[in-house]
Amino acid sequence: MNEHREFEPGVRTDLSEGMTYAGYLGLDKLLDAQHPRSSPVHHDEMLFIIIHQTTELWFKLIIHELSAAIAHVRADELEPSFKILARVKHVQAQLLDQWSVLATLTPSEYSEFRGVLGSASGFQSPQYRTVEFLLGNKDGRMLKLHEPNSAAHAILKRAYDDPSLYDEFLRHLARRGLPIPREILDRDVTQRHESHPGVVEAMRLIYADPKANWDAYEMCEKLVDLEEQYALWRFRHMKVVERVIGYKTGTGGSSGVPFLRKVIDHRFFPELWEVRTHL
Repeated sequence: MNEHREFEPGVRTDLSEGMTYAGYLGLDKLLDAQHPRSSPVHHDEMLFIIIHQTTELWFKLIIHELSAAIAHVRADELEPSFKILARVKHVQAQLLDQWSVLATLTPSEYSEFRGVLGSASGFQSPQYRTVEFLLGNKDGRMLKLHEPNSAAHAILKRAYDDPSLYDEFLRHLARRGLPIPREILDRDVTQRHESHPGVVEAMRLIYADPKANWDAYEMCEKLVDLEEQYALWRFRHMKVVERVIGYKTGTGGSSGVPFLRKVIDHRFFPELWEVRTHL
């Protein structure tokens, strides 16, 4: 026998007025943003679109969180950034898990609609590039690429011109008396940070005496967490691409798998990895 649970007296059932769930989230616009271009529409194109749209939503949250973390570190407030970076790590875990969903797309299925992408590629994502810039992987060539999108370009340019999360952390360490070399503090922040033995030594001092530098020690580990998750995401990306298209050229013109393999080992915070050998 089917039983229907009675609504509780306070449950609102008239959705004609006032704020609703769909209205608050803008679901009309959000759920109308999936427009397959294959003709006839291939069943799996919807999967491809939604995976990449949700990735962009997660990137938006990561940018929001990293921007807040940078502001806290700039103000010498490390502890409030810990929860923020822990949240980013969990968001990264969601992004990592999404690859397993996309991996259900077989080569024959993808080939049915790959042509409609034209030259579109994830490489062109302004939000992905903004995340990279906030973490310090700066590349001025990317600014020109995004000039046609003035709003995205403005956000990207700000992330390019401003100190990265790691730059701000090193400046914070210098302000508290740790021996960060002057040339690191005065460097051009629009360039990628390169490992410096003086920074390795400063990190060694932190790890050698965690009790005296507990918040800096915790911040170092939060940054390692973040970078490790990022490397796993890049590796999974490369393997899913290899699984789905093999060694074909990418839609955006890259070499595909070989191109993705090159960036797996990039390090945003090199001294935090190198210091482990010196402890």
